[in-house]
Amino acid sequence: MQQYSATRGQILKLLEAEGDTSQESIKRVSEATGVPEADVYGTARFYDLIVRPGPRVCQGLSCLMAGTEELCEELTDAGISFHRVSCLGQCDRAPVALDGQMTLTHCGPKGGISPDSSELAMNLAGAEDLNYPALALARKNGAEWVAEQLESSGLQGRGGAGFPAHFKWNAVRKESGPTKYVICNADEAEPGTFKDRELMSRRPHLVIEGLAIAAFCIDATDIYLYVRGEFPGPGHSLEQAIKEAAQHLGDFNFHMVHGHGAYICGEETALIESIEGKRGMPRLKPPYPTQEGLFGKPTLMNNVETLACLHSVLCRGGDWFAGLGKTEPGTKLYCISGHVQSPGVYELPLGVSLDELVQAAGGYVGNPMAFSPGGASSGFLPISERDRPLDFRGLPEIGSMLGSAGAVVINDTVDMAWAARWQTVFFEDETCGQCAPCRIGVRYVRRALDQFIEDGDSSHLDHLNDVAWEMAEGSICGLGMTAALPARSAMQHFPQGFSRDGEESHDG
Repeated sequence: MQQYSATRGQILKLLEAEGDTSQESIKRVSEATGVPEADVYGTARFYDLIVRPGPRVCQGLSCLMAGTEELCEELTDAGISFHRVSCLGQCDRAPVALDGQMTLTHCGPKGGISPDSSELAMNLAGAEDLNYPALALARKNGAEWVAEQLESSGLQGRGGAGFPAHFKWNAVRKESGPTKYVICNADEAEPGTFKDRELMSRRPHLVIEGLAIAAFCIDATDIYLYVRGEFPGPGHSLEQAIKEAAQHLGDFNFHMVHGHGAYICGEETALIESIEGKRGMPRLKPPYPTQEGLFGKPTLMNNVETLACLHSVLCRGGDWFAGLGKTEPGTKLYCISGHVQSPGVYELPLGVSLDELVQAAGGYVGNPMAFSPGGASSGFLPISERDRPLDFRGLPEIGSMLGSAGAVVINDTVDMAWAARWQTVFFEDETCGQCAPCRIGVRYVRRALDQFIEDGDSSHLDHLNDVAWEMAEGSICGLGMTAALPARSAMQHFPQGFSRDGEESHDG
C-alpha cells in the first residue's frame, strides 16, 4: 500500500509540470505512475491551481470591501485575463491579485505585526535562534519530559479546533509499529486568516524546530510540510530554514508538499489524501490519523502556529506559557482585517476582546456594526459582543467559534445579506462535493440569498434554517457543518437586513 501511495503522490507534481489537463497530459501521467487514467483525471480536476492556472484576483470578504470590483475593472481594461477566487490569504493587504507564479501584483501596504517583545511566545518581530535550544532540551530530557511540559502549558491546537495538543501527541506516542509520520498543516486558506503565512515567512525556524521536536517525541523519521500553493514565499522560507538547520536535524527527512488550490485540504484527513496523490476528500472517522494516517500509519498533524509555540514551551517552561493567557493558556496570533486602521497579525493573550485586538490594530474605521471572530466558518456577531473574550470556550456559547482567529470587522456601510452571500460563495466554491448535505446545501443557501438580494422577498429564506440544520447534522467534515453559519448568524443578529416591507423574515 505504501509503495502504491508513494507512486500516486507524484501525480500532482507531474500534472503541474504538464501545465494542463488535456487527454495527452493525463495519459502521460498515467503511464509514468501506473495509476489508471480515470483516477489521474479525477485527481486533476479536483485542484483549482491545476484546472485554472494563471493570474487570480481575491473575492474574499475583506478584499471585496476594499475594492475587488474596481481592481477587476482595472485589470480587464488593461487586457489582463484572470480568475476570481474565494481567498488568496492576503486579507491584510486587500484587495489583492496574483500572477501565474503566485507573486503579488496588486496589493495594499504590508500588514502590521506586534512589536518585538521577549514576553511573546512566538514574537513575529523577533530574531531567529539557529541553535535550536528547545530541540536540544528535548533530546537531553526525553520524550516524557516534553509531554509533561506540553500538558502543563495547556497548549491547544491553533489550527481551529482548540483540541489539547498533548492528547494528540500522547495518542500517537502510544501507537505501536516502527513507522510513524509528522505533518505540518500549512494549508491556510480561509478568508480572514493569514497568521501562518507570517509565521512561515518571519520565523520559519520556530516551525522547523517544532516539527523536529514532534518527530523526536513520537519516534518518527519522515516529516511532511503541506504548504498552501498560493504561498510560494513562505514555502521557500521553510526550505531555507531546513538547509540552515541541517546540523541540528540529524536523520530527519523533510518532505515539502505544495497544495494545489483546495481549501478542503486544510481538513487533516483530506490533507493526507492529497499527499497520497488523491482527491482531497475528508475520510470518515474513526479511525483517526493518530491511528491510521498517512500511508495507513500513525500520524501526528499540527498547525504551523501550534508547532511554533514549542520553542517557548520547552525553553521557558509549560507553566510560563500557560500564564501568558487571559482566559485560556498562552498567547495567540490574531489576524484582523476589514474596517480597521492597520490590518495585520497581532500576538496577544488568548482571550482578549475585539476592542483590545482592534486597539492593537490602530482602531476602527467608521462605525463598526459586525465582525467575524474566526474566519468565514465562525459566522457573524453583532458589535455588541465586542467585549466577549476571543477564545475557544466563550465563543461557542453564542453559536460562534474562534477557529483560526481570523477576525474581520464590518462597519455600517456594508449590507449584511451581501456579506453573508459572499461568505457562502466561498463555501460553495470550496466544497469537495463528497456528501450531499454539503454539496446541495451550499448551493441552496447561496441561491436563496441571491434571490432575496434580487427582489427583497424574504420568503426565499423560509427554509434556510432547516437546510442549515441538515448540513450541520449530515456533513462529513467541518466545512459542511459550518457553511450555512454566515447566513444563519447574519439573519439572527441583523434581522432588519433580511426583512420585506419593514417586517422581519420568517427566520428572524
